[in-house]
Amino acid sequence: MRFFVERRIGMLMLAVSGLACAQDAYDKKIRETYDFAFGGDRLSAPGNAATEGGGFISPNAFPTADYCGRCHAEAYSQWRQSLHSNSFRTPFYRTSVNILRDTKGIQFTRHCDSCHNPIAVVGGGLTKDSQVDRSFDQDGLTCTTCHSIQRVQPTLGNGSYVMGVPAVMVDENGKRVPGEVPDAEIRAHPERHAKAVMQDFYRTPEFCSACHKANLPNPLNGYKWIRAFTVYDEWQNSKFSKRTPLTFYSADVQTCQNCHMRRMIPTLQEDGAKKGTFVSHRWLAGNTAVPFYYGFDEQLAKTEEFLKSGQYLNVDFFAIRKPKTDEVVGPLGSVPFTISPDETIETMVIIQNKNIGHSLIPEVRDLYEAWVEFSVRDATGRTFYRSGFLNPDGTIDERAHSFTNRPVNATGEFVDNHKVWTIHSVAYDNTIQAGRSALVRYRFRIPADAKGPLTFSARVNYRHLRQSYLNNVLGLDHPAYPVVELGARSRTFNLGKNSAGVTDARDNPDWMRWNNLGITYLDQLQYSDAFAAFQKVVQLRPDYADGYINLALTDIQWEKYAEARPYLDKAMELSAGNARALYYFGLVERRAGNSDAEIADFEEVVKQYPMSIDARRELGISYYQCHRYDEARATFEALQGIEPDDLAAHYNLAVIYRRMGMKQKAAEQAALFATKQIDPGAPTYSLDFLRKHPEISIESSPWHVHEELPADGAIAKK
Repeated sequence: MRFFVERRIGMLMLAVSGLACAQDAYDKKIRETYDFAFGGDRLSAPGNAATEGGGFISPNAFPTADYCGRCHAEAYSQWRQSLHSNSFRTPFYRTSVNILRDTKGIQFTRHCDSCHNPIAVVGGGLTKDSQVDRSFDQDGLTCTTCHSIQRVQPTLGNGSYVMGVPAVMVDENGKRVPGEVPDAEIRAHPERHAKAVMQDFYRTPEFCSACHKANLPNPLNGYKWIRAFTVYDEWQNSKFSKRTPLTFYSADVQTCQNCHMRRMIPTLQEDGAKKGTFVSHRWLAGNTAVPFYYGFDEQLAKTEEFLKSGQYLNVDFFAIRKPKTDEVVGPLGSVPFTISPDETIETMVIIQNKNIGHSLIPEVRDLYEAWVEFSVRDATGRTFYRSGFLNPDGTIDERAHSFTNRPVNATGEFVDNHKVWTIHSVAYDNTIQAGRSALVRYRFRIPADAKGPLTFSARVNYRHLRQSYLNNVLGLDHPAYPVVELGARSRTFNLGKNSAGVTDARDNPDWMRWNNLGITYLDQLQYSDAFAAFQKVVQLRPDYADGYINLALTDIQWEKYAEARPYLDKAMELSAGNARALYYFGLVERRAGNSDAEIADFEEVVKQYPMSIDARRELGISYYQCHRYDEARATFEALQGIEPDDLAAHYNLAVIYRRMGMKQKAAEQAALFATKQIDPGAPTYSLDFLRKHPEISIESSPWHVHEELPADGAIAKK
């Protein structure tokens, strides 16, 4: 027996040696014709993907998903229907990336394919006249792309991983054994298999950040660095990360994997299951278009079930405003009020991003659609006001309140077909960040002949891929793609008197309803209204420290620093050592010129929350202003380790390094600041777009009202 074991090990080591030689030969061959178009030896530029040793990896070195599926049938079945598996081949992605290829050259597609098709990037297939066999395109992110990543470069995004030569086993010394090995060998040494294909950091949000964070760098667009999407950063600044004290609410720690890779009971063979459960490899999220296109009915059903769970958003009919008297009556259900026929009223609907660890909508907001469908009907079933309906051609009513954005190019045109390299500005962005709320106002007249009671309905709908983009990709003759309800609420009100105490079990407590209103007012820059809302919160919850902090925050944003102090004192009385209060205390002390107290406050916040981007930024500024340059430098360098794109860190390090005689580092930071700061001319591109599109221009205003169209059909937008 010992002889056979040693013989088998020897054969494996010979195979390892042979594969290493083959890899060297492959790397040399690719380099002979590869276009390193962006300087240096970066094989993925303008993306950020890298390999161990810096060499190209032969696509043949990646074991296929079919190979992995022999022992992991459940994972394979789920993966095949997931967006990861179909990340490259879908017509939706191919349409945009092919425009980039045909417009600028295949080398530019490395920016996109570093995440969408890693094997093509590390295999050297994205160069002019490439002879690389691209049959792997059908598998997108296959098993051994993710499971061959050896580390992630600190939250840079754009495919900021370091890929190793794939291995499904390690030898008895822990050395990776490249290539496929017999199933029996893996079953005989499952611990060696696990060591080859699993890393502790795979369970962290930082692993996901390699691709779920992106920017548009100067080499791609020939313009400047532009932030694209920041799902990782949004999570980091959410209540679910526990990395910042500045959230409005608190929650237990939840990672990307906790939500999108929940454990489930496998129905097929799954050797990776533990105690009868297995982490899902469906990565359920907002992707309904791809399973619909391919007919993956199970994936689509589970995705819709995930989205329709009702746990992510809270829709609240908060108040009715009477424009004639400017009277605001709310919270509805808790106070009496009257509404009359032939009266014009304004309904205030609050959409709370309650349990999403990132924004609604995250990532490519120019392609996804989420909007509010609102209607009012009387007892006869007649709908006399509506907004957010679908037109016969599938497009959304132009008056709808949507949670999307409008990126524009240098000529003030909407960037269609996801041509991200042409983006110069964003005309507006109406997404709701994690833990925050949006206030949507609807103003309409109740008909004189309306029959009560009236039913008010609000639904937040979602469609994966904008109708015009679907038309661009598939033509006009295609089936209607799924529209999924993310959250909804209906309430019935009498014409005439409405009594207090009409409860809805789905309503938040009144103090929280006021708190959410205050948050929306802050985001809409309505400081007086925000202050009044937060005063209601502390009246209802005098023991709620965050209520007083919110009052202080409103004063600070209102440039009333001194007035904020007593509210922070009260918060600290209720919650000693409260890091959120200390952070705002630091800002108050800075304005008052109390540098020692300012620094002490920020130091304590960083001690409690060492991953807090905001606290480290402010502490660095405080150190710098007090000429404590060594400490300022260390603080900003630590900040860049958390958020490498922080503008304040680039600017201050450029100054500090120069003061310290570190001219090269100073120049590097100054260059990064120059390309990452906003272009002063960018707002003009947005203004051009808004001028050309008056029907939606009001969306760029934080405060706006959606009004009914007059009888003649003329536009009377929001």
